[in-house]
Amino acid sequence: MGLVVSEDALKKLQALMDQVEEEPLLRTFQNVHQGCVTETLIRFLKAREWNVSKAHKMIIECLNWRVQNEIDNILSKPIIPTDLYRGIRDSQLIGLSGYSREGLPVFAIGVGLSTFDKASVHYYVQSHIQINEYRDRVILPSASKKHGQPITTCIKVLDMTGLKLSALNQIKLLTIISSIDDLNYPEKTNTYYIVNVPYIFSACWKVVKPLLQERTRRKVQVLPGCGRDELLKIMDFASLPHFCKREGSGSSKHSDNGSGNENCYSLDHPFHQKLYNHIKEQSRIHEAVEPIKQGSFHVDFPEPPAEKAEIVKTLESELHKFKISNGSCD
Repeated sequence: MGLVVSEDALKKLQALMDQVEEEPLLRTFQNVHQGCVTETLIRFLKAREWNVSKAHKMIIECLNWRVQNEIDNILSKPIIPTDLYRGIRDSQLIGLSGYSREGLPVFAIGVGLSTFDKASVHYYVQSHIQINEYRDRVILPSASKKHGQPITTCIKVLDMTGLKLSALNQIKLLTIISSIDDLNYPEKTNTYYIVNVPYIFSACWKVVKPLLQERTRRKVQVLPGCGRDELLKIMDFASLPHFCKREGSGSSKHSDNGSGNENCYSLDHPFHQKLYNHIKEQSRIHEAVEPIKQGSFHVDFPEPPAEKAEIVKTLESELHKFKISNGSCD
């Protein structure tokens, strides 16, 4: 029965999208779906519990956000000078460590050790969206071509090493970034694997987990230790994030575990080099029309969805309790 309802919803949403005639919306929708229209519509339907009108409204709002904020051009807007971008990479820890055996990109995220203290909020948001767009326009289409089937989602491994009470200072920025993802890049993550979990995360997870929607809860897996053994069931050793490769080795921003330059957070890692070179190349193509300006690429920040706002409020309350019980010390 569920499948019938899903097929019906998909046909109705497709019919609504077929009515869109505005050229800017059609053009940016192509950058969203990258030829995988059905998979894209299903993502938005899932994000709105298969409610066709809500999914349609979500897509149109997403497309308008993209047009108004010139998201289609963001991969031609390098963060310069390079030292500034290097500072962002050293403080906003994210990278591509490899692929699962099914071909899904594996993104490593250093939640606990990210400081977000080397640039303005706008630069961090710009960097995050650029990685999203590079993933959707370059990484996923390439993976789809290689495997001969649509690959439209990724896996994220979240490293909680170093998570402290000072994380409270980053909640506003993280809420902006996650709200942008929720509203404009829905259902792009297949599974979240959380590793190297300290007590503070375990305690917060207990109060946050019940607030999550069931489909989100199903995606989150908290793994013991560095998660190596569990992750090896779905990916080869070479694709493990560097902080998962040796049980008990812990994690750091610049650890390579003695295996060469495997720190996928670093600007020197092949993923970030290819990304940065891609952006510089795109900027050269556009430079004849519009000279590159120094400064961040400003994007409108959305209001967090009601569910997220409640989670943030609960999380802030829980972290404040910890601060009081720990004498305001990390």
